[in-house]
Amino acid sequence: MESQRKMMVVFGLVAAVFLHSVTAQTAHVVGGSIGWMIPQNGVQEYVTWASGQEFIVGDTLIFNFATDTHDVVQVPKASFDSCSSANPIGSSITTGPANITLTTTGDHYYICTYGRHCQSGQQLAITVSASATSPGASPSAPTPTSPAPPTTTTPPTTPSPTSDAPCPPIQAPSPSTTTMGPTTSITPGSTAVPPSSSNSPAVEAGLVLCFLSLAMVLLF
Repeated sequence: MESQRKMMVVFGLVAAVFLHSVTAQTAHVVGGSIGWMIPQNGVQEYVTWASGQEFIVGDTLIFNFATDTHDVVQVPKASFDSCSSANPIGSSITTGPANITLTTTGDHYYICTYGRHCQSGQQLAITVSASATSPGASPSAPTPTSPAPPTTTTPPTTPSPTSDAPCPPIQAPSPSTTTMGPTTSITPGSTAVPPSSSNSPAVEAGLVLCFLSLAMVLLF
């Protein structure tokens, strides 16, 4: 009975370690559904695919391709940029599918050395981390602040008139000229007739008397 318990404990530990190793490792199919080939959209195809992955030490890259139609080899960055097979890191794999286990951290570069496949975009650059990156805390949303009430400008009050205000000056009437006799209106274009003198009736009476005296002298 005691030996059976020990075997169960050992079996449980082995199972736990196995499950942990399985869950910690991820198999990445390079390029997703298109596999490892000359991409239609150029190198951006693999750049976009890699940007959606998280590569950790212990993960596996699976390059799906038909044997002898493509190959895959790891190269340094200089060879990657120039699409050169010089200074390869390890041997070229020509049998597909090819499985490569990531054993070190840092930047890893892979190319196909067949023909001008690399120049046509069949190359892959990834960054490998030591462990899974914990999701960063989402930035806290800024606390909404209520807008400040609009400032109202009070127009200056007009002082009401008081009894102390000076009175407006009284305009003196313009002096009028008093004329003797009737007022004569002058029509434009007509000759103004001078007003008759106030002594004209007496002169007329004198003339009449003179004529009467002469008539009486002549008759008598």
